[in-house]
Amino acid sequence: MKKRLTAIIMAAALMLSAAACSTTSGQNSTASEASVASTASESKETESSDQQASQPEKATSIENWNEDSPAMKSIMAFVEEVTDEKSDKFVPVEKRIAVFDSDGTLYGELFPTYVDQCLMIHRLVHDNTYDGNAEDAAYCKALEEYLVSGGEKPKAPRSSGDIIADAFKGMTVEEYRAYVRKFMSEPVNGFENMTYADGYYKPMVSLIKYLTENGFRVYINSGAEVNMLRELSMDTLGQYIPPYQVLGTEFGITSEDRPEDVKARDYTPAADEKIIFDGTVSFKNLKLNKVVSIINDLGFSPILAFGNSSGDLAMGQYVMQHGGKAYMLLCDDLDRDHGDLDTATSFKADCDKMGIGTVSMKNEFATIYGDFKLTPYTSSQTEASLAPAA
Repeated sequence: MKKRLTAIIMAAALMLSAAACSTTSGQNSTASEASVASTASESKETESSDQQASQPEKATSIENWNEDSPAMKSIMAFVEEVTDEKSDKFVPVEKRIAVFDSDGTLYGELFPTYVDQCLMIHRLVHDNTYDGNAEDAAYCKALEEYLVSGGEKPKAPRSSGDIIADAFKGMTVEEYRAYVRKFMSEPVNGFENMTYADGYYKPMVSLIKYLTENGFRVYINSGAEVNMLRELSMDTLGQYIPPYQVLGTEFGITSEDRPEDVKARDYTPAADEKIIFDGTVSFKNLKLNKVVSIINDLGFSPILAFGNSSGDLAMGQYVMQHGGKAYMLLCDDLDRDHGDLDTATSFKADCDKMGIGTVSMKNEFATIYGDFKLTPYTSSQTEASLAPAA
């Protein structure tokens, strides 16, 4: 009996001990869970606080634009709408595309003319390695004098596009781009200490930076030759616009030994055969052709378009047809650029009729070229050799 009572007491003690352990374990588990939950909550609060602190403040202006610029405010309001996921006008990143003309939109076109024509004049008049078409060279010499001094405009023997293409016939793309690279270091006519590499409008460079920061893919869509544009834009815009996002006029391309009576689609070059320009223009990227380039090369309609002349209106209209906005620059600044008020006034009237926005370079740009000062055009030019790189 005594042994049985002892066993019962020991069993009860073990049960009480187990219950106590269970209670303590439960308390410890509850405390641990509460501690983990508290730590997670604190972590989330810290993470949320860090995210808020790391998010940049929403931009209220674009660098190098005047604070009261109507066009800048309109552009920024549009960008805010299309990047806001809660907006019914939200556009996903893959369809957030902007297209820009080059001459007169991103880059000066008054040095004293378009940069591709400046290159043409340099090649035919001031490059002592050129030994091509004498009639073209005589025309370019007369054209340069007309551009800087006025008088009667010379009659062109053929289109400037054909002259430029023929001037670089036989060069490889690499040789041509090396030539353009050397040309970029030449001084422009009409500005003090400026080279062709310096010719980009600072407000427009800032605009491209702003757009890319807001998820836009930016293209250049210009009437100038595409490989020249790719070289010219590389230093200033390359971080925003890679070469494959530059569209333009195209020179014909062939291989050096392909017979004239054999089509390119039927010919395979030899392993060591050079690919060269054939001296022709195969595609002129102006007006409706700018829309063709957009359709064939982009995949989506852009939602922003920027230009400065009648050659850009088709591109602007196409973008507006697809729900986007278009803006055209006006060459109305006579103090910081070689502007033309008559052209600016006439073009603004055309844009107003079409519902296309305009940008006054005089009133809306805080600067154009930075510290480079406007000077009168001069007829004196330095002779230079820009032979293709070996």
